[in-house]
Amino acid sequence: METKKTVNLITRGSYVVLDNGLVKLTISKPQGFLVAIKYGGLGNLLDLKSSESSRGYWDLNWSLPGGHDRYQLLQGSEYSVIRMSNDYLEVAFRSTYDPSIPGIRLPLSVDLRYIIRSGVSGFYCYAIYERPPGCRAFGLAQTRMVFKLRREKFHYMAISDEKQRIMPMPEDLVPDRSKQLIVPESVLLVNPINPDLKGEVDDKYQYSMDNKDGGVHGWISSSPIVGLWIIFPSQEFRSGGPTKQNLTVHTGPACLAMLHGTHYIGPDMLAHFEEGETWRKVFGPFFVYLNSTPDVSKANNLWIDAKRQRLFEESAWPYDFVSSPYYLAAKERGSASGRLFVQDRFVSNSLVPAQYAYVGLSAARIEGSWQTESKGYQFWVQTDSDGSFTINNVVPGSYGLHGWVPGFVGDYLNKELVIISPGSQTHLGNLIYAPARDGPTVWEIGFPDRTAIGFYVPDVNPMYVNKLFLNSPEKYRQYGLWDRYTDLHPESDQIFTIGISDPKKDWFFAHVDRRGTNKYLPSTWKINFNLNSVTGGIYKLRLAIASATRSDLEVYVNSIDNEHLVFQVMNLGTDNTVCRHGIHGLYRLFTIDISSSLVIKGDNSIFLTQARGGDALCEILYDYVRLEAPLVSARLEE
Repeated sequence: METKKTVNLITRGSYVVLDNGLVKLTISKPQGFLVAIKYGGLGNLLDLKSSESSRGYWDLNWSLPGGHDRYQLLQGSEYSVIRMSNDYLEVAFRSTYDPSIPGIRLPLSVDLRYIIRSGVSGFYCYAIYERPPGCRAFGLAQTRMVFKLRREKFHYMAISDEKQRIMPMPEDLVPDRSKQLIVPESVLLVNPINPDLKGEVDDKYQYSMDNKDGGVHGWISSSPIVGLWIIFPSQEFRSGGPTKQNLTVHTGPACLAMLHGTHYIGPDMLAHFEEGETWRKVFGPFFVYLNSTPDVSKANNLWIDAKRQRLFEESAWPYDFVSSPYYLAAKERGSASGRLFVQDRFVSNSLVPAQYAYVGLSAARIEGSWQTESKGYQFWVQTDSDGSFTINNVVPGSYGLHGWVPGFVGDYLNKELVIISPGSQTHLGNLIYAPARDGPTVWEIGFPDRTAIGFYVPDVNPMYVNKLFLNSPEKYRQYGLWDRYTDLHPESDQIFTIGISDPKKDWFFAHVDRRGTNKYLPSTWKINFNLNSVTGGIYKLRLAIASATRSDLEVYVNSIDNEHLVFQVMNLGTDNTVCRHGIHGLYRLFTIDISSSLVIKGDNSIFLTQARGGDALCEILYDYVRLEAPLVSARLEE
């Protein structure tokens, strides 16, 4: 049996070296930049052509109130050894904010930590962000850790079983090898180093993942065959809950640990801190796993092994070895359990178990606001087939209990706050979610799952293909799909007839402008439906929106004029979902009153107008549309 090697710490001038016999890290001091990772026969996995401060580093984007976005490379001014033994080493690189010093500086103290352990093929990274008393107001837009890998070695990336490929080279992004497209991050590869990639589009947003679907992503090098993987053992410290979309990898080769950001939501996701507001959060630890094989034919086994390692890290969470008192061990945390039911008498006379619903604890206090909650921790699970759930390892505090149920519109919020204390087991009992509902369904379009995935996603224009997403369930990841709407409807807009049209074929996944001769034109979608009879009262139109960007939405009934305008919202959304190849952003539910005086017995129409023209990338992604009859009609039936 091989004996684990002792962990060593070596100081070399302005560097420290952390070595456990498997992995050797070289870190600048006191800044905390990760300068080198030695593993598996590679003297350094990090990019030798990048400066030492831009190989393995933490950064963030922030702003003062009313000010412009500022980019900040994080670095320490004090280095210390937190704890060291034969089998464990944790080091810190800290910068402390002093409010008494004049000038514009990031109003945040930052403590960057690295951990290595004996016998462990990898290392742990985390950071403690803290606002001491007296800090000025500011907004935090994004923070992450970045690893730039050896560009001549790392060509193959993997972020899921389906999403793996040989990536372009960074040199392919220069003007003589690529063509800039309408979206700044997108380029068409016209003369790539690898000719197999010619004619493809490269865009980092094509490799975004929901927090709930991620957990491990990385790269595999050639000669030697080495894998570097970022593993999130928990999602609790990442902002925005399970549906928050984050970048993973991109041409560089870059591997990202995204912890907080505004992508697919916009400014609503900013963490705003008031003057003097104190705050502390531990981001991480996440695990950087390293593996290798001498057999090139078994390179894919590194991905399989990384997935296995992810399961191990998840099972070990919360870690029992982290030294910071601000990172809480299992015995310092609590749990909450219960069973969620749905009450909708137009679906069932009995309570319906909320199968495979998402249930979570968040500091957010308003229905659905967990999507933009960005200061605290969030703890989410899926219910089982009978609606039961247990949320373990919750940091003590006062939380809103949130949720949503596939198949039902809206957001659930428990009426009472959930208090978690150390070692507590909070039993919430049976909980009931009554989703928005006023009357029986007249008709519906789609399936409420908070995405536009059930609607028609067109084939990509062959000029802008990414081969990874051909014949893929994520065909919406392709570039330029907004223009495919005009290709399908060159002269007039989409018409959908209830009972005849098929949402999967006849409802375009994104309500965008239609391309005209010289500019993009507002578009109006028409929904035709027949009423056998009209009941006096108020009909309800539920519009569940999966995403919106710079949209002016107007809804008319039977005629497009002011008398028949029943709903209007201006400048809706900042998600940028379509141009970033997504299928959902910030979820919204609108309920629109339609007087029975506006409809007739027989043929009727509802018009959804994207009233903002001249914008190729404005969009609304509908999740689900439902018309409900006045409640009195249900009473008559009874």
